[in-house]
Amino acid sequence: MAGVRHFQVTFDCAIPERVGRFWCEALGYVVPPPPPGFADWGEFDDALPAAKQGSAFACVDPDGVGPRLFFQRVPEGKTVKNRVHLDIRVAPGLDGSDRLAALEAECARLVELGATRLRLLPAGDGEESCIVMRDVEGNEFCLD
Repeated sequence: MAGVRHFQVTFDCAIPERVGRFWCEALGYVVPPPPPGFADWGEFDDALPAAKQGSAFACVDPDGVGPRLFFQRVPEGKTVKNRVHLDIRVAPGLDGSDRLAALEAECARLVELGATRLRLLPAGDGEESCIVMRDVEGNEFCLD
């Protein structure tokens, strides 16, 4: 039996750095150091062929626990709902008005960063409330 595999989550997008920097802020992730021999990512990007410049970006959990996020430029735009999305665990262990307050505070912060609030899914049928949102390029995610 194989052990747990490390993985990254990849986002197809139009402007990788813009989407990547949003997710850095949303999750507390950081941009990893550039490859050896480059002072910064700008220098690395400038060394690429013109068609590849700005085509990728990545961010990582500074504690090394969460998966690496990779953002790659693709020619087509987003046209349908995501089949996979991230749930940002904002209010674990909270319920009722405390949970809603935590969700609303984080929603407001992310809206300031360029996210869009879609709707509140209120508590019911044994489920707790969550807020459905979109990132800066329209990828759905939830505040949970």
